[in-house]
Amino acid sequence: MPMSVQLKRMQDAAIVLVRDVAQQEVIPRFLRARHALKDDGSLFSEADLAAQHFLAGRLPHIHDSPIIGEEMSKEEQQAGWRDGANGLWCIDPIDGTTNFINGIPWFAVSLAWLKEGRTRLAVTYNPITDEMFYAREGHGAYLNGRRLPLRRVTGDIARAVADVDFKRIPKDLADRIAVDPPYFSQRNFGCSTLEWCNLAAGRLDLYLHGGQMLWDYAAGSLILREAGGRVCTLDDDDFDAARVWRRPVVAALDPGVFEIWKNWLRHGSLQPGHT
Repeated sequence: MPMSVQLKRMQDAAIVLVRDVAQQEVIPRFLRARHALKDDGSLFSEADLAAQHFLAGRLPHIHDSPIIGEEMSKEEQQAGWRDGANGLWCIDPIDGTTNFINGIPWFAVSLAWLKEGRTRLAVTYNPITDEMFYAREGHGAYLNGRRLPLRRVTGDIARAVADVDFKRIPKDLADRIAVDPPYFSQRNFGCSTLEWCNLAAGRLDLYLHGGQMLWDYAAGSLILREAGGRVCTLDDDDFDAARVWRRPVVAALDPGVFEIWKNWLRHGSLQPGHT
């Protein structure tokens, strides 16, 4: 079977699956789930574990590949990465767990399928708004059947709306952003997978995150790029070459604004050609 046909079938099945897990395991536990702190200080809930178990049981029927989930042990995650060069599922059963636990209706179920270290298909679902974002490599990005982006974004960084997460950003850069940002306004929603999607949709113009895990960026980076956006890290123009387990994110939907944003962050200059 040609890879393009196989990926389309996998994408269609994954869309059904993430809606099923949201309806059966996630939403019934909204505002009801018991929760605890992980060793790194982040939250997890019984809903995260139930959703991950549900996905891990169903994904092999779509494609029998190793699975990496946020709630797995580091040893399991690393083993999945080692064994997954020819196909790998990466899942975030509930991204935005703090929002989920506190009753903030801004969280998502997200999954991606990678091959040779690159994301080939992605699905991210917000069950509260019933917004299904999805993309296949080379076939564009969509929201509930509508091609992304939904609107034309500004080409002027001074009018841009940025999503900035200050965690893990170098202090000197964080101070510069706080005192004299180059953009018009700033947001942060506490759900990385949906932040990527909002950028791809044209609801945001710029994105900065100091360090995301694989399951935070695997789906969203493909959705953004298939919508025409650009992404790099704070130090490396090749986003895919950065270290796998945690990498900074610098992104924008408009290519020209992306170059200006990248150079401002790296050098303090608004000139795209600055080195």
